[in-house]
Amino acid sequence: MNFEKEVRERIDANGQNEEMKSCAHNFMNASSVSKYTYNFSWLGRPIIQYPQDIIAMQELIWAVKPDLIIETGIAHGGSLILSASMITLLEASKAIKRGKVLGIDIDIRAHNRVEIEKHPLSEKIEMLQGSSIDKNIVKQVHDFAQNYNNILVCLDSNHTHAHVLAELNAYGPLVSKGSYCVVFDTVIEDLNDNLFADRPWGNGNNPKTAVWEYLKSHPEFEIDKNIENKLLITVAPDGYLKKTK
Repeated sequence: MNFEKEVRERIDANGQNEEMKSCAHNFMNASSVSKYTYNFSWLGRPIIQYPQDIIAMQELIWAVKPDLIIETGIAHGGSLILSASMITLLEASKAIKRGKVLGIDIDIRAHNRVEIEKHPLSEKIEMLQGSSIDKNIVKQVHDFAQNYNNILVCLDSNHTHAHVLAELNAYGPLVSKGSYCVVFDTVIEDLNDNLFADRPWGNGNNPKTAVWEYLKSHPEFEIDKNIENKLLITVAPDGYLKKTK
């Protein structure tokens, strides 16, 4: 269709538009200082994401049609609710028979667990408490995943290079061909380093450096630059990884 062709052309042009990219970079720095990303919710639960990435995940989940979404990092649970709402829509449209969202966090705060478990979409959600790279947790996730056919993974927990690389090694094999592993907060590499003075991650030690390292030995994944060029404002530059083999 002409419209779809025009969209593709605009997205390609965005990727070459240095003025727009510079504006987006400046906004990311300024909005990180103001904690802009904390201002939004999904179906009543706080979701610590930029609206652009929320829309991207909606598009991605609808296109991939996973019956299992695995997420590391739970926080207030908004991302789990987003995934659960998409799973519910996929079931309603008969794109999948049944689906689940599996969330993993080293510390699921009691008040957050209560709010997630009383949400109308809670039946679509399972949660595991523990480090996402702990061998026992990894085994539980792999065992759980055996019951599903089309798996999408989102990594958004500890943002150090070593931790994210370990997550990629642990959960990358679960991603189905044609599906994605989305690595959030790769933007840390591109932002002012003083934004992370109180964190163990920063420039040179973050999810993006882990992605670059992982891809050296995993040609089955490739960076989907189309998504990044579409959004421009995103916490996941080089983080939308499509499994092509």
